[in-house]
Amino acid sequence: MAEGYGGRGRPGGRNALYAALGAAAVALAVLLWSATGGSSEPGGGRGSAAPDEAAAPGPDGGAPSGREALVDNPLYGTGRLAPLPCPSPDPDVDDPASVERFLNGVADCLDQAWSTQFARAGLAFDPPSRVFWTEPGSSPCRDYPSEAGAFYCRTSQSIYIGTEDVVRKWQGEPNGAVYASLLAHEYGHHVQGEAGVLEYYHERRGQEEGRIAQNAWTRRSELQANCLAGVFLGAVAVSYPLEEEDVRAVLDDSEATADRPDGPAEDRTHGSAENSRRWVRHGLDEQTPGACNTWTADNALVS
Repeated sequence: MAEGYGGRGRPGGRNALYAALGAAAVALAVLLWSATGGSSEPGGGRGSAAPDEAAAPGPDGGAPSGREALVDNPLYGTGRLAPLPCPSPDPDVDDPASVERFLNGVADCLDQAWSTQFARAGLAFDPPSRVFWTEPGSSPCRDYPSEAGAFYCRTSQSIYIGTEDVVRKWQGEPNGAVYASLLAHEYGHHVQGEAGVLEYYHERRGQEEGRIAQNAWTRRSELQANCLAGVFLGAVAVSYPLEEEDVRAVLDDSEATADRPDGPAEDRTHGSAENSRRWVRHGLDEQTPGACNTWTADNALVS
């Protein structure tokens, strides 16, 4: 989540390189074809407009604004994320310093990958600051530790993660892919902020009356961050190989952090387990931000 972006839930393994993704991609394509009435990709494919119809960057590489920032963002036309080297050995989850080293290594990869992608779009990009805490503290958005264990604060343009808290919350999960996915999700909110998405999203969400209507906007933002996390993990698979058990752990975790099916409508901010998993999977398969346009997706795909 951000400014309230944060709050992902729980667990998820690593050793059969990305082979499982091929077969699953076919199944996903069939599922999404039927779910979207003919489109095999959530969000209407790799952006709702051709690159030359996308919202132009603002002056001096400034982010686009208004509705175009959501639906026709220049970032959607930049193609696959650059597969930069990302050698990050799994952390020792019993050692907070090891967890912090792991998170910094993955964050370095995220900085490089998204800086390259924004340059392709002609957009300015500043990487987020990182606060990996072991002691209580305060951000402009909230105090920490927080129930979420991890969050993004747009005001400070920082990602906050408790190196002990997330391990506890994920019940000591030893698989580093789960923590990489968590970090990539929160980083996805920073990508949204730098691309101009968050500003218009907050504006439109604030105009809605009632929590339920506001939540419909929140789910699209959270599911887009899920997809952007998948884009990154899929793109770096060559040097940070996700094996079958890793992919399963990441996808299972996306379900565990989704809305409870029996929860009240006022609490439905992250999407159903099926849709949470679907958007991560879609990002893993497509590896391009253009696949993550949740803002034009059918309501059924962002419920």
